[in-house]
Amino acid sequence: MTTGKTPERPVTVRPLTPARWPDLEALFGARGACAGCWCMFWRQTQSEFLRLKGEGNRRSFRQLVESGANPGLIAYAGRTPVGWCALAPREDYTRLERSRILAPVDDTPVWSVVCFFVARQHRRRGITTALLRAAGEYAKRRGARILEGYPVEPAKGPVPDVFVYTGIASAFRAAGFEEAARRSKTRPIMRLALVPEPGRRARVRAGAGRRGSSPARGRAPKGARSTRRG
Repeated sequence: MTTGKTPERPVTVRPLTPARWPDLEALFGARGACAGCWCMFWRQTQSEFLRLKGEGNRRSFRQLVESGANPGLIAYAGRTPVGWCALAPREDYTRLERSRILAPVDDTPVWSVVCFFVARQHRRRGITTALLRAAGEYAKRRGARILEGYPVEPAKGPVPDVFVYTGIASAFRAAGFEEAARRSKTRPIMRLALVPEPGRRARVRAGAGRRGSSPARGRAPKGARSTRRG
């Protein structure tokens, strides 16, 4: 699908299909990536997650994959699965619909990339950025106009990996995402435009021609700087 580079070998990113389920199991291990999640957290209410975590979540996620949904992407170093990201139309993720901090920025339909898991020995090698770039290509081919993510931007120093499973803001910026809203100091909502915004090029050209003005790059949607807190 797409490739990136790590110091050791090329990275290839592929959609999760039923045939690739064993690769996901090998990557996630017995804990289902983290505490029996099996990447079902965002698709469930809290009570559902607590009731099904572990084997119940594994079965639920496998059924989703077997249905042909292709709910995410796997990164490979050679033939070894080394990373994962989950993405789908935003409405597929129940928890997003219930979140105040991550509430919709506007009425524009978006796809969401909500979760990452990278094998320990392959972390901090650009796998997340490679997955994000591939996610943009994948979502665009399926008709998405905007891909949205919900990374963490640590206030001070490094944060343990278990607390940044939605990604780090710097990786999103490296993949071309721009901040669209921030209702919490450490939780920006970031967006990647997959289809050019109507009129954007004309506005940029007009702005560049005015004395004392600069191109309107990285402009967030109207109302993006909300001060409402979650």
